[in-house]
Amino acid sequence: MKTPKQLGYYFPAEFAKHTATWLSWPHKEASWPGKIETIYPRYAEFVARVAEGEQVNINVAHEAMMEKATRHLTEAGADLTNIQFFKHPTNDAWCRDHGPAFLINPSEKKKMIVDWGYNAWGDKYPPYDLDDVIPTLIAKHYKLPVVEPGIVMEGGSVEFNGKGTLLTTRACLLNPNRNPQLNQKQIEQYLIDYYGVDHILWLGDGIVGDDTDGHIDDLTRFVNEDTVVTIVETNKSDENYTILQENLKELKTLRLENGKPMNIVELPMPSPVSYEDQRLPASYANFYISNKYVVVPTFRDKHDDRALDILQSCFRDRKVIGIDSTDIIWGLGSFHCLSQQEPEV
Repeated sequence: MKTPKQLGYYFPAEFAKHTATWLSWPHKEASWPGKIETIYPRYAEFVARVAEGEQVNINVAHEAMMEKATRHLTEAGADLTNIQFFKHPTNDAWCRDHGPAFLINPSEKKKMIVDWGYNAWGDKYPPYDLDDVIPTLIAKHYKLPVVEPGIVMEGGSVEFNGKGTLLTTRACLLNPNRNPQLNQKQIEQYLIDYYGVDHILWLGDGIVGDDTDGHIDDLTRFVNEDTVVTIVETNKSDENYTILQENLKELKTLRLENGKPMNIVELPMPSPVSYEDQRLPASYANFYISNKYVVVPTFRDKHDDRALDILQSCFRDRKVIGIDSTDIIWGLGSFHCLSQQEPEV
């Protein structure tokens, strides 16, 4: 049987045009202990902004959840004509990781969905059975072909430039809690076959507090086909300092699919954000690139404005906006972790 790559399919960069953005409405109290009600105004603001430039599709469990979501979205001033609900129950809200990976075949004007295995970041937060079937439910709804590679893979662990290069981390993809039966070369082959890429670049560790074992979307992101932004900590006594300096050093040695080095733009880290003495994975790199805006998590921090200015200089064709993520980050993720794009063919 031919692989998606052999059939001419690939996963586009996030900055390519979207048909829609997919979300799963937050409902799991344990993800935001004692705080879940505080996240809805900012979450709804995020949805409203994205819906200004594209359709937003939201997975909900039942009518009552849909009514609650509609209420919050109305209060946020969202254009409800651009928002569609799907009765797809989920265990949690992190659609980047459990949502559909849409591939496109531009020459045939076709889409397909890859349904990777999902185990809640190494079986950390069971149950996850509802999340694991979301891509196939969406494929069935749209009558799209769906393939199951049969290994665990999360959307937040991979980053694309749309020209054949995929960026990831050893800390996550080589972690024995994901695919212990596979070595690095075997995992690379799955990435090539099922994301339609040619060239895999590996970085090391993720930031402190990241319960995903080092997702790339908190660390280093493509803003165009040859430029990345990467977070850097300047406070030498911060526990992220050495990790991020090593990451920057390694980035400078890597080459794209065309043999050229990447343009590297340094992005500051916010001051440490903690909850009950736990360091949270607050990072300006967890932005989401929608058709109209680049939505960046902010943290009521002295570095917020500088981070927004740097990102605005990287995106000439979109307005960069910050939305307060101080409460959302208590769930150990932000706007990129919550969303998954559906590309236009």
